[in-house]
Amino acid sequence: MIHESLLHHDLLFKLLLIGDSGVGKTCVLFRFSDDTFNTTFISTIGIDFKIKTVELQGKKIKLQIWDTAGQERFHTITTSYYRGANGILLVYDITQPKTFDNISKWLRNINEHASEDVERMLIGNKCDMEDKRLISEERGKKVAEENGIKFFETSAKENINIELAFNTLAEDILNKQRPIEDNNVATGVNLQGGNQSSSGGPGSCCKL
Repeated sequence: MIHESLLHHDLLFKLLLIGDSGVGKTCVLFRFSDDTFNTTFISTIGIDFKIKTVELQGKKIKLQIWDTAGQERFHTITTSYYRGANGILLVYDITQPKTFDNISKWLRNINEHASEDVERMLIGNKCDMEDKRLISEERGKKVAEENGIKFFETSAKENINIELAFNTLAEDILNKQRPIEDNNVATGVNLQGGNQSSSGGPGSCCKL
């Protein structure tokens, strides 16, 4: 049975989680969508998604959140989902410098494959592992500032800043669409139809 809250919504936003394999994208997603944490997740194969409805500024917003595989062999599959995304969360692991170094590669992927007006956010995950930290919060903030995007350090395990990050991204998308919405209301245009993602279905999504 489909939960009633998923049936009634004012807007649909498509979000994408990207970043190297093993940075915790799936854990971040499950913490936000189901408020669960599991250390036994295997790497995502191709792409998977979750849905969660949130209420922001008096509107019910259905978030369709796609979890992409970080491995290079899935690059062609995952980049096809960039187009049409309203927001992208770029995740790295604060204990793995290589995942931080690869941020520039992921940002290039966004520039090449996503819409120009896509909202972006940088996430430094696993901030609960302070004893194993190799990337300072200041370095994460600096990269975010250089690219004009917001930044949060998160922990899926300890549930730190997960909901805040997703809600902030959704609110930024909503604020960007507000002028369009206000204009459409004035002219009698139905906005909801225009915000539906044309991403198709989950395709060949595999279970985690």
